[in-house]
Amino acid sequence: MDHLDRLEAQSIFILREAYKKFGKLGMLWSIGKDSTVMLWLAKKAFFGHCPFPFIHVDTTNKIPEMIAFRDRMAKEYNIELIVHKNQEALDAGMGPHQGRLVCCKALKTDGLQQVVTKYEFEGLILGIRRDEEGSRSKERVFSERNKDSEWDYTNQAPELWDQFKTDFPKGNHIRVHPILHWNEMDIWAYIERENIELVDLYFAKNGKRYRSLGCAPCTGQIDSNAVTVKEIIEELKNTKVGERAGRAQDQEDSYAMQKLRKDGYM
Repeated sequence: MDHLDRLEAQSIFILREAYKKFGKLGMLWSIGKDSTVMLWLAKKAFFGHCPFPFIHVDTTNKIPEMIAFRDRMAKEYNIELIVHKNQEALDAGMGPHQGRLVCCKALKTDGLQQVVTKYEFEGLILGIRRDEEGSRSKERVFSERNKDSEWDYTNQAPELWDQFKTDFPKGNHIRVHPILHWNEMDIWAYIERENIELVDLYFAKNGKRYRSLGCAPCTGQIDSNAVTVKEIIEELKNTKVGERAGRAQDQEDSYAMQKLRKDGYM
């Protein structure tokens, strides 16, 4: 087995372990490269059929190309798609103009909690990676959230020899992170090897492209001429810029993501 084979095998093992342990699972799909790789891995893990719904917490601020890609891929892959909005917050005028952290909590964190409560999910599968952002490096593969989706990052069970904690109080749920051990270069190398289709915002147009995707008002582009996956991989080998440098909420507070994720952010 080569490096990508080992990463893939471990991720598939985690997905199957989660499916075996939890009665009701959902997978978050942000439409970005990581969660689209997760979709691909789920299809491999379950022989072409995804046995749980995919969840998109829609802030209504996504780049239009992302929504078009989401709807087309959901139809082509024949997946069950749950799209949820925190309509009460939107009706009250919530948006990034009220502060990006306030907006993220209302439209993403609170929106996700509404999904967990409504559908009574015991486990949520997320495509996060340790190398992407500091607070995510503190995660476990199987990470417990309480009934309010809060995360106690100071009190986590060890995960030795693939022994995962899957028992938790009723009302809590587990976040499952099958690609936690991957890095950005692994993701792109796997996309190239598997020929995985992505939303074309990742590829340069007029000297600009997106390296990380989020809501349109809070996501910036980078200077780039990379129009293929191979060119993106070469570009990454020489960059000194962080993956999330274009994400505005990260710039608002040094501990922005940790604060958001402690309260239940994905």
